[in-house]
Amino acid sequence: MSQNRLQLIIRNTEEIVTLDELRQKLESGEQLKGYIGFEPSGLFHIGWMIWAYKLRDLVNAGIKMNVLVATWHAWINDKLGGDLELIRKAGDLTIEILRALGVDMSKVNVIDAEEFAKDKDYWALVLKVAKGTSLARIKRALTIMGRKAEEAEIDASKLIYPAMQVADIFYQDLDIALGGTDQRKAHMLARDVAEKLGRKKVIAIHTPLLVGLQGGQRMEAGVDRDDYMSAIKMSKSKPENAIFVTDPPEVVESKLKQAYCPKGVVEDNPVLQINKYIIFHTENPRLVVERDPKYGGTVVFESYEDLERAFAEGKLHPLDLKAATSRKLNEILDPIRKSIERKSEYVELVRRIEKSVTR
Repeated sequence: MSQNRLQLIIRNTEEIVTLDELRQKLESGEQLKGYIGFEPSGLFHIGWMIWAYKLRDLVNAGIKMNVLVATWHAWINDKLGGDLELIRKAGDLTIEILRALGVDMSKVNVIDAEEFAKDKDYWALVLKVAKGTSLARIKRALTIMGRKAEEAEIDASKLIYPAMQVADIFYQDLDIALGGTDQRKAHMLARDVAEKLGRKKVIAIHTPLLVGLQGGQRMEAGVDRDDYMSAIKMSKSKPENAIFVTDPPEVVESKLKQAYCPKGVVEDNPVLQINKYIIFHTENPRLVVERDPKYGGTVVFESYEDLERAFAEGKLHPLDLKAATSRKLNEILDPIRKSIERKSEYVELVRRIEKSVTR
């Protein structure tokens, strides 16, 4: 097994469940099959770039990847006003953005969840998953869809969602499930139920969640860490707390100027996290901070570790960090914005989605 292949798969991840299983699978020499599912629930924000980069890594590592456009899941989750036609189009836009981010879509199998929904065997799997777990466990898993357990009391369809996501994994007969740490409860449920149903136990690859621009809050005692991160992550449902890949340069700059970034504070600092998980994960991982000579002059950071150290030690002012991050992030987003602007139907679609989310 190539050590480089393993490193490509595991870099910039939060957790692998389990690393030993992944090593064994790679050493077997068999063709591995993985997937990432996403809800077409709004515009693509920069937090999604983290899993998009990991998708690209897995494809480059020779993993046969499926991308599941979870249209029915978004519909159940009341996204985009429950407008299924708009949800479908938002899914198409996301695929276009993945392509612009450098994912070789010719090597990726794009699947619409509605294809699964046409098959009675899929729904049989959903029921088997539901029978293989408890109501309490299903309710605890609702955080995978950005919901609280008590919301199932309002709309019972929400209870179907976790069972569907686990069934998605079994239906595709996967070796690997990719997702942010907010998807951990679904992946762990899939691993637990797999033994009862005689199914393959999927390897879960979890990427970090990007904190929203307002930063983190104090985590109360007894609160599950995964639930806490799901609550403070960058989210499409809070446009003022997120940077979208379609945001104009001046909007990106304005949002970052207002972002949470106290002097010397590293924990749950969204500006530092944008550098760690996005800027220093590009092909040109460096940050140029332009400063007046009286404030130390221009400095170039070649690694995230050096950047974080300088900030933590008070050698880099938050305003300088924000300005440099804005410039570099806009450089990264510019090709994506241009790819969308070249197609008038996408420009109009962005407007429709913005209106639907902010209504």
